[in-house]
Amino acid sequence: MPRHRTPIELTAGRLISAIQKERLAEHGEPAEVAEYVMDRAHELLQASKTESVNAVLGTQSLADYLGTLWLRRHPAVMPAVDELESLIRSSQHR
Repeated sequence: MPRHRTPIELTAGRLISAIQKERLAEHGEPAEVAEYVMDRAHELLQASKTESVNAVLGTQSLADYLGTLWLRRHPAVMPAVDELESLIRSSQHR
C-alpha cells in the first residue's frame, strides 16, 4: 500500500522539481551552487518525513536556508518556496 505523504512532503517534492527545472535551464552558471541548493531541498524533504523541518531551518527563513542569491537569479522557483514556507509556518501554529 502506498505511503501517505503529508502536505509538507508533497510541497517539498514540488520545490525539488522546480529547482531541477531551473538546473536544466542553466547555462554557464557554476553547477556547484545549483547542486548545493538541490542538496538543501533534499534535506528539507527528509526532515519533512520526520516532522523536523523547523529543527533543520533553525532561525533561518527558507530562502536563507536555500540561498537567496540563487533564488533571486531563478525567480521561477519562488512560488514553490513561498508555498512550502507557508505550510511550515501554518504547521508551527498547531
